[in-house]
Amino acid sequence: MKAVVVNQASNGVEIVNHEMPTIGHGEALVEVEYCGVCHTDLHVAHGDFGQVPGRILGHEGIGIVKEVGEGVDSLRVGDRVSIAWFFEGCGHCEYCTTGRETLCRSVKNAGYSVDGGMSEYAVVTADYAVKVPEGLDPAQASSITCAGVTTYKAIKEAGAAPGQWIAVYGAGGLGNLAVQYAKKVFNAHVVAIDINSDKLELAKKVGADIVVNGKEVDDVAGYIQEKTGGCHGAIVTAVSKVAFNQAVDSVRAGGTVVAVGLPSEYMELSIVKTVLDGIRVVGSLVGTRKDLEEAFDFGAQGLVVPVVEKVAVDTAPEVFAEMEAGAIQGRKVLDFTK
Repeated sequence: MKAVVVNQASNGVEIVNHEMPTIGHGEALVEVEYCGVCHTDLHVAHGDFGQVPGRILGHEGIGIVKEVGEGVDSLRVGDRVSIAWFFEGCGHCEYCTTGRETLCRSVKNAGYSVDGGMSEYAVVTADYAVKVPEGLDPAQASSITCAGVTTYKAIKEAGAAPGQWIAVYGAGGLGNLAVQYAKKVFNAHVVAIDINSDKLELAKKVGADIVVNGKEVDDVAGYIQEKTGGCHGAIVTAVSKVAFNQAVDSVRAGGTVVAVGLPSEYMELSIVKTVLDGIRVVGSLVGTRKDLEEAFDFGAQGLVVPVVEKVAVDTAPEVFAEMEAGAIQGRKVLDFTK
């Protein structure tokens, strides 16, 4: 079968003819339809989390169950399911039993610690594969499987409420979905911040009330404070230390900054400001199975519509190069149906 894997040098990707996977107890075989390309895939391909040459990439996979193994009663042949970054937890630790399963210390991650969804067929642990509801386009569902659920959970972490202001730093594949969830699900007002005018135009189109180009505004945080009185929450999807620092300065007293992007840098944080203004800074890692189920449902209702472009699987190396250059709007989705 055709698969996109980390190359042997762990500095990029290659397309290979991979052996077909087999399933065991509690597993299901999925015929992949679509798999989105995420910035985390780029990190994995470059060995930023540890080198995994030969690993099949992808954690935004959507496909149809073709076979189920022994002990499976949560899936049936014909179900459309996800292949997500949160592939499997241990099921019994303090995190798994308290609704924080993505923090499981024994977690398996699709496309990193186990083979992912960038292949014609993939294996899932049946109880961890979330079903895609009727009425949700599978290519769009692929984007929700990571970018959607990640931003949806982050907005939850920010404590967003109707009428509040939410700042979204980074208006790319995650950011445009963050804008939509904040605006159309949480009924908040949204400020989108980026340094790319095309991405800001898209953010405006999908619901942002205010857009700010970091290259054109000298004091981004000051501008946001002036226009909003300070945001109640800020979601940082940008892979930039600067964005994290601006986010802290753009929230009002009592505000929450939610870190999502993964730059290999350290943010600067004034202890005095953090204490005196009661600022909360929290990390948010993708979302639980329940979060993904909810995120899918809002997509099926038409409240959130991912901006996706289907591309041929053979173009994967070019797509990764475009992502590294920051030249992708929305999400590019590898099409395994052709």
